[in-house]
Amino acid sequence: MATLQHYSSSSLILVTLLLTVFFVDLTSSTSRGALNHHKASHSHQSSGFRVTLHHVDSGKNLTKLERVQHGIKRGKNRLQRLNAMVLAASTSTQDSQLEAPIHAGNGEYLMELSIGTPPESYPAVLDTGSDLIWTQCKPCSQCYKQPTPIFDPEKSSTFSKLSCNSNLCSALPASSCNDGCQYVYSYGDYSVTQGILATETFTFGEVSVKNIGFGCGGDNEGDGFEQASGLVGLGRGPLSLVSQLKEPKFSYCLTSMDDSKTSVLLLGSMASVNGTKKTVTTPLVRNPSQPSFYYLSLEGISVGDTQLSIEKSTFEVGDDGNGGVIIDSGTTITYLEENAFDALKKEFISQTQLPVDKSVSTGLDVCFTLPSGTTQVEIPKLVFHFKGGDLELPAENYMIGDSNLGVACLAMGASSGMSIFGNVQQQNILVNHDLEKETISFIPTQCEQL
Repeated sequence: MATLQHYSSSSLILVTLLLTVFFVDLTSSTSRGALNHHKASHSHQSSGFRVTLHHVDSGKNLTKLERVQHGIKRGKNRLQRLNAMVLAASTSTQDSQLEAPIHAGNGEYLMELSIGTPPESYPAVLDTGSDLIWTQCKPCSQCYKQPTPIFDPEKSSTFSKLSCNSNLCSALPASSCNDGCQYVYSYGDYSVTQGILATETFTFGEVSVKNIGFGCGGDNEGDGFEQASGLVGLGRGPLSLVSQLKEPKFSYCLTSMDDSKTSVLLLGSMASVNGTKKTVTTPLVRNPSQPSFYYLSLEGISVGDTQLSIEKSTFEVGDDGNGGVIIDSGTTITYLEENAFDALKKEFISQTQLPVDKSVSTGLDVCFTLPSGTTQVEIPKLVFHFKGGDLELPAENYMIGDSNLGVACLAMGASSGMSIFGNVQQQNILVNHDLEKETISFIPTQCEQL
């Protein structure tokens, strides 16, 4: 098995290459038993529960680099949506207010849950960038092809429409009143779901939670939803699943993208964590124009022992709502504001003693050519300086190697305006969101052992 060696006197990491990808032994940097497990009771909203997550490309015969490439292609639409949301909020006019607000949608991880009584199982996209929970419902005026039967509310004894004066209806960004609370959610690339807001019993594993507000969509169209039968929003707004639970906290732990092991989502009391010496806890930042996003308090980045010269305002939310750094489960790689990425790119290349690959065939901005027969390479350390602590990333969370192609690539890119901390950088880290304390904690963890 490959090894990752940290040298306290060195700014470089020695990575051993095997097969077609980088593997990293994370045993020395993990925290088993980092969770407080509480036994969940059925139909009790304050219980904790766990949900298995599957990467959208799981089960496919792909290398890690190929999975990243697929994710980047999917992520381009998402990146455009996220930027469009901020732009729409900061340049709101009378005309734009007549249109349905744009939301992130799509994602990289699917969760399995059940809806109704008796429960009907279906896969849903996990999305920390939006709030609404929704699934396709009969009767459908327009529905896309989904992997499970479309939910029929008439066959459930616990389905109930929400009135127009309900709190959840009032929380909708766009709604109308016609035989109940009607919603419309647009995803920026002509994808849309619309229907009626209702409550239902949702079942996660063996734990049932009553009266969860959700969108029962009878008109759903667009790209990117076909692998799922709906979406579960885990944003900071009142419509999200985590906000509707009595204990507004959740954690997820994503296994390596080239791993056949499943990832995990922990909600409610099961999401409570015990910190370790390696835990980094940073306060969340509020952006009034985008209240659902999880904005991080990022203060700087170091490559090796060199802290990059980046304007402090680069990672701050501007008065117009632009800028800032969000953490997002649905974006594959990390995107940094263009000036920050250029500084990182320049420093990373200068510290990496490998020739730069200029073929641009991988779809990533920074790649290096691996010498023939190479079994080890040295790459600089990468540290994100958050308010509250420094997060040093494992090598596999930012370098993707493929010996078949003879390249090693930095899994990061440039963006305009907002920066995004993607899910490759979150691998084998327990990411705990606490909406009461308004913090996020990063705990190095072997996710497959949770």
